[in-house]
Amino acid sequence: MAAAVIGVANGVCQSYLNHESVRETRELVAELCRHFYTQGWVSGTGGSISIKVHDDSIPKSQQLIVMSPSGVQKERMIPEDMYVLSSAGSIISAPSAKPYPHKPPKCTDCAPLFMKAFEMRNAGAVIHSHGMESCLVTMIQPFSKEFRITHMEMIKGIDGHGYYDELVVPIIENTAHEGELTESLSEAIQAYPKTTAVLVRNHGIYVWGDSWIRAKTQAECYHYLFDAAIKLYQLGLDWSTPSHGPIQRVFDGQRNINMAVNAGVQNLNNALELSCRCMILDIEGTTTPISFVTEVLFPYARDNVGKYLYSTYDTEETQDDIKLLRAQVEEDLHQGVAGAVPIPTNDAGKDEVIAYLVANVEAMIKADRKITGLKQLQGHIWRTGFQNNELKGVVFEDVPDALQKWHAMGIKVYIYSSGSREAQRLLFGNSNYGDLRKFLCGFFDTTVGNKKETQSYFEISQSLGVDEPSDILFVTDVFQEAVAAKGAGLEVIISVRPGNAPLPENHGFKTVQSFVEI
Repeated sequence: MAAAVIGVANGVCQSYLNHESVRETRELVAELCRHFYTQGWVSGTGGSISIKVHDDSIPKSQQLIVMSPSGVQKERMIPEDMYVLSSAGSIISAPSAKPYPHKPPKCTDCAPLFMKAFEMRNAGAVIHSHGMESCLVTMIQPFSKEFRITHMEMIKGIDGHGYYDELVVPIIENTAHEGELTESLSEAIQAYPKTTAVLVRNHGIYVWGDSWIRAKTQAECYHYLFDAAIKLYQLGLDWSTPSHGPIQRVFDGQRNINMAVNAGVQNLNNALELSCRCMILDIEGTTTPISFVTEVLFPYARDNVGKYLYSTYDTEETQDDIKLLRAQVEEDLHQGVAGAVPIPTNDAGKDEVIAYLVANVEAMIKADRKITGLKQLQGHIWRTGFQNNELKGVVFEDVPDALQKWHAMGIKVYIYSSGSREAQRLLFGNSNYGDLRKFLCGFFDTTVGNKKETQSYFEISQSLGVDEPSDILFVTDVFQEAVAAKGAGLEVIISVRPGNAPLPENHGFKTVQSFVEI
């Protein structure tokens, strides 16, 4: 059965339709549809898939996209059933009509949504699944706008995520007609720049990747994680906490009624009562002595910066570090920051470039600069130190028990520090009390904003999925950070530890000298 050629669209020549790559992509889409049918993702003619044709002989401006049709039994799909579209979304080739009882051919209703993923994320393939897991997981918490899960191995299969990360998938509301979802899908893609999927409540999921392999792999991982969340829910366990510990189960006849733990605890021994859903902890002066940072970490980075740059100079990671430092030094020179010296171009040679980099880094460390370029490089240097067993993270003795207690209460604990996220994970993963990351849900650094700016805490509150910023408790030793967080609506406690800077009189914040008091 020959496909009907619609004509020439957007300058795409008809001859491109005869390319081997187009034929192979048609066959691939048909094969994947049959496979997805066995997975339960595209039964009842629901669901769809779209793949860009990868062919270097076709100009990028005339790139072709193969889409599965609507209303066709996916397990019986053949290559000739496929539509071919231009990169602008115009139909170039459509399948010929089949005799009764087949319906007239129609391009998938997902087409405008697929095109948004291609346009906004430069996707190479997009999968739309009606898998039962992706539907039910949006119904467990019917008012939630996000699905969140952490500490599951399959999270590593999602682009940009690791085992310890919290995976966040936005949820949009379903509509009567699929095309009406286009705007809300676009808004979700824009609001969640890290996501590679969007859930549609009571409907299914859209997943994309830079190739069909990445899209398929991630779709399988998402469905696995959704299924795991449903099973954990049935067991009365909370999939969104690091150890997936108990929410709380009350036996009522033949049913287990899942109830959320009240985040508050009885006020005993003058302890401050918790009424939060999330906690954000500073590191220096809060979980960790300032002396460890100033007397161990900073000197280690300062003493090893030259050695590290020499040994890793040609790596992509270090070149990225150097690029950030160059930009920062140029800005410092423009603003007349003391200690900043021009860094020569790479043409000056490795030795000279590194010498000036070291001079700038030493000046930044001496001034205790809270800037991303410095913190990123320090994190990479510290990583080497931890890997070589030359460094061991230090936390106050009350920290491990407090983290474990809050975790058992169902309170999600995050870290927000001027040190890079990698440095944070290294400290808590290699602490004097062992690996404490199992009690932490995520890490924030200055890429989200300066710690003394209110907007930074507003951005974090938007990321955590709480109803109100007041659902978050922030603990810090820095008065200016406390003021900024309070301005964003967070609850704040100031940590008073040995070596911390004195607080202003009548500062107006609650204080603790130990996490035992919280």
